Amino acid sequence: MLTWQLFVKANYFSISRFSNHTGTVAWRVSGLLGSVRIRRNFKTREEAAAEMAALEIKAQQIDSGDQPVLTHLSEGQVREAEAMFQRLAGKKHPLAFYVDYALANYRESETLMSLKTAVGEYLAARERDVRQDQLSGRQLANITCELKRLLKYFRGVTVAELTVPKLVAYLETGMLAAKSYNNRRGVLSTLFKFAFHRGWIVENPTPKIPVQRMRRKRGMANTLSPEQARELMAKMEEYEGGRWVTYFALCLFAGIRPSVKDGEITRLRPEDISLEAGIIHVSAEVSKVREQRKVVIQPNLVAWLREYPLQNPGFGMGNLVKRRGMIAKEFGLSHDVCRHSYISYFVAKFRSIGEAAIQAGNSEAIIRRHYLDLKSQAEAEEFFNILPKRGCETIPLPAQPVGEVMAQIVFQKDKRFALPVAM
Repeated sequence: MLTWQLFVKANYFSISRFSNHTGTVAWRVSGLLGSVRIRRNFKTREEAAAEMAALEIKAQQIDSGDQPVLTHLSEGQVREAEAMFQRLAGKKHPLAFYVDYALANYRESETLMSLKTAVGEYLAARERDVRQDQLSGRQLANITCELKRLLKYFRGVTVAELTVPKLVAYLETGMLAAKSYNNRRGVLSTLFKFAFHRGWIVENPTPKIPVQRMRRKRGMANTLSPEQARELMAKMEEYEGGRWVTYFALCLFAGIRPSVKDGEITRLRPEDISLEAGIIHVSAEVSKVREQRKVVIQPNLVAWLREYPLQNPGFGMGNLVKRRGMIAKEFGLSHDVCRHSYISYFVAKFRSIGEAAIQAGNSEAIIRRHYLDLKSQAEAEEFFNILPKRGCETIPLPAQPVGEVMAQIVFQKDKRFALPVAM
């Protein structure tokens, strides 16, 4: 019998060709797999080579400590499975636990929505809220400004790509104060809630972003001194024929919210002010917080409104925006300084946090935190005795407690009349 050897990769096994007793040719794979001798016959050389390759791999796995396993997985799937087991090293649960959890809780988003399109649809929804009087124009402007900044920071991405680490990095840009950080986070939260309800994302990431804690400070409201308030009102009487006196008088001596675009002051109507009853009725449609309130007109404000009555709402918006900016620059006025001054002097004069909250349309907590003990009673008396130069003088009477009738004698030209104001 003629036999001969054909060695291919002789590290572990060899292939030999031989003729058996029947005269047919066979191919034999022989070698050692660990301590087990292998000798297998095949009809073709190709079959023998495939078997030898498989045995070579098993032998290498034995030498390296790997365990040979028969599997229907492809090589790529086996490698992926090995990687998953490596990532789970040290975890409490097996791989099957995490796979089951993912299958039960993860849902693919219905649409891969671009951030730009999502922001556009969200702002359109907020514009509808403004038309339905559910959102103020000022709030919409702030939201729009913030989302423009978001689009500039994240270009060409989908909403689903904005993960918690990416959003935290965005929020931390610009060294924001804690309040600004939380406000920006609030805008993102409403945007992602909107996206979640539309099926563009499977989870709202913002709850995982912590809110920054702020140290609460009392008595930090920016206000005008009585001298500054008197100087401002005197200037307004001389400026453009006193055209803007009513605006500043209502903000300064009644605490009407002063935004020149969509604030309470621009929606207040002449019929809302009753000098006979001594009341300014701020309706829910006028109020920023959509809650009506009645503001008691202080005696000095009666004098201002008699001399400079409210003619029509809005004050001529285009001119007011421009003039208010110029006046604010000249006198160093912040946005709400007139309203802050009114609340601070009201609390100082009447010593009633609850009444101040009702009059101003704020909570008692806000009044206590920002306005309590900010001004003295003497300063408050001086502030509420600021009167127009045009046609009147004043002889103040002692202030009565809140809830009783207050009176102040005002002389106008040659007429003397009393202005009772019920508190």
